[in-house]
Amino acid sequence: MTDLPLDQVRTLLAVVDEGTFDAAAAVLHVTPSAVSQRVKALEQRTGRVLLLRTKPVRPTGSGEVLVRLARQVARLERDAYAELGLSGAGEPTRVSVAVNADSLATWFLGALTRVPAEARLCFELRREDESHTAALLREGTVMAAVTSSPDPVPGCSVRHLGRMRYLPVANPEFAARHLAGPLRDVLPRAPVVVFDRRDDFQDGFVRRLTRGRAEAGSLRHYVPTSEGFVESVAAGLGWGMVPEAQAGPLLRTGRLTVFAPGREVDASLYWQQWKLDSPALAALTDAVTAAAAQALRDRGGAVRTGPAPVSGAPQPDPAPPAGSGRRAWDLPLGPGAFPCGPSRLAALSRSMSSAVG
Repeated sequence: MTDLPLDQVRTLLAVVDEGTFDAAAAVLHVTPSAVSQRVKALEQRTGRVLLLRTKPVRPTGSGEVLVRLARQVARLERDAYAELGLSGAGEPTRVSVAVNADSLATWFLGALTRVPAEARLCFELRREDESHTAALLREGTVMAAVTSSPDPVPGCSVRHLGRMRYLPVANPEFAARHLAGPLRDVLPRAPVVVFDRRDDFQDGFVRRLTRGRAEAGSLRHYVPTSEGFVESVAAGLGWGMVPEAQAGPLLRTGRLTVFAPGREVDASLYWQQWKLDSPALAALTDAVTAAAAQALRDRGGAVRTGPAPVSGAPQPDPAPPAGSGRRAWDLPLGPGAFPCGPSRLAALSRSMSSAVG
């Protein structure tokens, strides 16, 4: 087996992080020629092209594997220094995590407060759409991610966290003005709030409501923050699918109303992390799973009272389609719901609650 010199692997990581050979040379305190020679030597040793010489430099698929290795080695080295009490052991440990916007706005920050202070972790959070979090894990850009995919990224473990419930809601005056009548007829024409141009959540809801004959209305407002999205719906700009945790207080004060009772949507969330015996990752994972056990619902839709499952091989849910950073799709139909037509939504339809109206 061919050994991979760590100086060459670290140099590859520096080039990817800094974007150019010159910038990497400055960080490593060597010449650009030395950086180029190390990268070429590593490519010869592996027999693969590892970098695309673009601006900025980007890793190839093979390069991503070695970049992830370099980050994991660095993580293990820092953990070893801390355990041995060597120089730099008192420095805080940076942990990078990708998380979707709704989790970030509702329960995830509470999870971070559960991490023991003595762990001395500092967090670098990446708000990303759940279809891209797997790519960030593959690249080694993040160490862990909240994702909608039950399929582990190579080199990662995965566990089911629970389900986030979404409610179809609108401002009461908006509902009286735009949603009076059969929903199949009025909802496709009503103004709607969407997260961004990749957000398919509202369109998917209308497609199932109309058996694939329509989507959400063309008068749509794009609001790319979770908090801003909820406030836009409450202000009466349009209807939208809002997380239960955010909708609850506004429902109690009368600023929102559920215009389609019984049509709530549950979205499965998973936690993926590097397979490393790292105290920092272990502390974060314990905190995240504990917070998810309180904030999210279990597979049956009930609010959970016990810890989140920790198996590395959860029962698979349907693979989610690409979506926005706000959404983690798992939009099925329950008993009594109208069937989904022969469209791409059929693969998603397995957990929406009983239909009404």
